[in-house]
Amino acid sequence: MQLAIPQFVERTIRFVVPVILAITLAGCQSVVGIRPVSQVRIIDVSPDAPALDIYQSSPQSSSAVLYNIGFGTVSSYISVPAGANSHAAYVAGTQQQLATARGNFAIGSQYTVLTGNISASLQMTVLKDQSFPAPSGQVALRFLDQANRAGSVDIYLVPPGSALARISPIDTGLSFSSNTGYINTPSGTYSIVVLPAGAVPSSAVAPIYTGSQMSYTGGSAHTILLIDQQPATPFGVQVITTNDYDSTAS
Repeated sequence: MQLAIPQFVERTIRFVVPVILAITLAGCQSVVGIRPVSQVRIIDVSPDAPALDIYQSSPQSSSAVLYNIGFGTVSSYISVPAGANSHAAYVAGTQQQLATARGNFAIGSQYTVLTGNISASLQMTVLKDQSFPAPSGQVALRFLDQANRAGSVDIYLVPPGSALARISPIDTGLSFSSNTGYINTPSGTYSIVVLPAGAVPSSAVAPIYTGSQMSYTGGSAHTILLIDQQPATPFGVQVITTNDYDSTAS
C-alpha cells in the first residue's frame, strides 16, 4: 500500500533538499580550494655576509618573505605552498643573488632553510625539522655546527651541581657544517659546554663555550646551533637554541 504524503510535507521536502545540496556543494568547493602548505623558517648564521633579503619561489608564486636580515636571525615559521620550492638570498635592497637552495616540502611538515658559511662561499641548506614530540620523559636535541673558526668540538650537557669530568659528551668530533640529527636524551636542566674535540675535561682545559643552565621540557624538540662569537675577538663560539616542537603548546 502506498502512503499519501501530505502536501505541506511534500512542499517542505522540495524546499529543504535543494538547500542542503547547495550548502554541501559549497563546502566541498571551499575544501577543494584550500592550498596545502608547509612551514619554513629562515636562519642566518653567516658571520660576515651583508644584510640579506630572502625570496621564496614555487610553481604558483614568487615573492620576498624576509627583508634585511642579519647574523643570528631566526625567523618564525612561514607558510609556503607544499611541493617544489626554492629560496634565494640577495644582498638587501639589490638584485645580487648570493646563494639559493631547492627542496620538496611535504604537506604539514616543518623545515629550516639555513644560510651559513662566509659570504664568499655563502650556502643555503634545507633541513627537515622535527614536528612531533620526543619520547615520554625525553627531549630531542639536534646540534648544527656553523662555527667556522672553532675546529672540531665535543659537546656536553651538564646538569646542575655535576662535575664536567664525570659527564660523557652527548656528541663528539663535530666539525663545521656537521648535523647530528635529533638525539633523544632525558629531559631536565642542563648547561651546554663545548670543548675542543678529544680534550679531557680538567682544570687545565678551558671550554670554548659554557652556557647558563637551561630547562628542556619532556616531549619537546630543539635545534642548537654553534656559531662564531661576534665580535671575533676574543675567540669563542655562541649558541642559538630554537624551538622546533613545543610539547607545552601541543
